[in-house]
Amino acid sequence: MNSDTEHDFERDLSLADLLRGIDKQRLESALQALLGTAFAVSDHNGEYLLGAADLAGDAPSLALYGELEPIGQISAAIPQNRLKAAADLIRLLLRANARYLMASDLHLQTQQADFEELQRRHKALEQSEQRYKALAETLEIRVRQQVKTIENTQLKLYETEKLASVGRLAAGIAHEINNPIGFIRSNLSTAAGYLTALNRIDELLQTCADLSSLKAAWQREDMPFIQQDMQDILQESIGGAERIAAIVKDLKGFSRVNDADWEDADLNQLIRQVCNVAAAELRDKAEVYLDLSQLPLLHCHPGELGQVFLSLLMNAVDAMAAPGKIRIRSACRENRIVIDIRDNGRGIPASDMSHIFDPFFTTKDVGKGMGLGLSVARNIVKAHQGDLEIKSQPNVGTLVSISLPLPAGR
Repeated sequence: MNSDTEHDFERDLSLADLLRGIDKQRLESALQALLGTAFAVSDHNGEYLLGAADLAGDAPSLALYGELEPIGQISAAIPQNRLKAAADLIRLLLRANARYLMASDLHLQTQQADFEELQRRHKALEQSEQRYKALAETLEIRVRQQVKTIENTQLKLYETEKLASVGRLAAGIAHEINNPIGFIRSNLSTAAGYLTALNRIDELLQTCADLSSLKAAWQREDMPFIQQDMQDILQESIGGAERIAAIVKDLKGFSRVNDADWEDADLNQLIRQVCNVAAAELRDKAEVYLDLSQLPLLHCHPGELGQVFLSLLMNAVDAMAAPGKIRIRSACRENRIVIDIRDNGRGIPASDMSHIFDPFFTTKDVGKGMGLGLSVARNIVKAHQGDLEIKSQPNVGTLVSISLPLPAGR
């Protein structure tokens, strides 16, 4: 590959960086099927990343380019055109992964910018509130008007908080979707190679009258393996597509924050959807155990209650050192639905308990929270005529209990 070959990477990343998140085992299998022989992929320092590390050093090789310069090479004892096909396949995968990595970085930068803007607005509101208090004795009417303005602005911030947790999950959800897309793409590339073999068999069928020659060609093309592998990759691809569909379905069902309609909903199903949506955020941080009893349907706003469950789940994750444990229990008691969310995190100090529902009060590090989550959650539960209580012990954990009334006769 010459230096004038197209460079289609947005960032100057190493080959190891560009392979991050790609299923290397499946990529090796795909390349093995494509090349039909041992191969090796190494970075610009000669460190082997894929394939056979002991491949002879005199095997033909092609450079793999990054943004401006080679970032590695692929080696295999095969004709140059087949080696170039493998290099092209790797470059396509690396290009897609590079764009995903860039999108993740842009997402984090956007989140940081949004947080700084909210902090700026919060500071402006605090300064404004101090001025209003100073004028309270002589300008009572004016103070009331300004307080109302502050409350309206705060409501807008509450709406922002409803979507902030979904934004936090966006990169993880993208990764969850990108994984099956990656191996589906790889499987399709493999299937395309198998189609070429089938076409050669088809051409032979048109001209060959000798059954023994046809059988020899069948074995030469390794058709028994292709038949089995096609079955496997199709099943795997179907499973990946179903996984993507399930993620989208759960996200769609959970994300109806602005849906004004109330409806009869299964809270157990809503809890499962929230856990599925948050799966990437929970991975390697906490194990969630569900103890869900059979519940009657509740007439509610599912999108808002889903926001409550997600906010409390993320609070529990942030309060513990990995690996933590979170147990979510549902039950029906005395004509009320009770949802308990218990974690074994660091707990809440007694000195903070009286402030946990105050807007903008937070003990999290800068950039990890605005201090609106619990305040918004309690307001949503109250709008459903319910109660939200928190019990906590430092170094033991926290129990959040949500109690929601059932209509008479349920």
